[in-house]
Amino acid sequence: MSFAAFLFYAFAVVCVVSALGMVLSTRNTVAGAMYLVVTMIALAVLYVLLGAYLVAVLQIMVYAGAILVLFLFVVMLLNLRSDEFAAPRSRLLKLFGALLGVWVLVTFLAMLPGGLPKVVEIPADFGSYRQVGLTLYRSYVVAFEVSSFLLLAAIVGAVVLAKRRLT
Repeated sequence: MSFAAFLFYAFAVVCVVSALGMVLSTRNTVAGAMYLVVTMIALAVLYVLLGAYLVAVLQIMVYAGAILVLFLFVVMLLNLRSDEFAAPRSRLLKLFGALLGVWVLVTFLAMLPGGLPKVVEIPADFGSYRQVGLTLYRSYVVAFEVSSFLLLAAIVGAVVLAKRRLT
């Protein structure tokens, strides 16, 4: 096994373990958000190892940067305490959920060998900065402009709400 393959599998394990940690840490939302940060960074490393540098940079900037910072601000603003959560579920319900998850995993793994498509060669410029920019500004220019106006409206709304609190 090459070093790149070893890194790929190591970061894949980190990604899965941190995603499980995020889902299982329901009592502490900040810890769940930190697990989500680790998951996003591990995904970005996987993208780098696969040669998708643009997707890796976007993963870090958009998801691990902006969205998670926003999520942490909301969590800190709401100031959730552990006593506000519902009572823990019964052991029987947890056992049923675990057995259901194992059954779904076994069913998926049984269907996997026959259901994979054949690998197709991709073009050399697929996923490049130029190709993404051309596709974004030629084919999806209306959606791009609509999302920019939505973001502008959100910024104006945040400024109006902040100004209202100051006065």
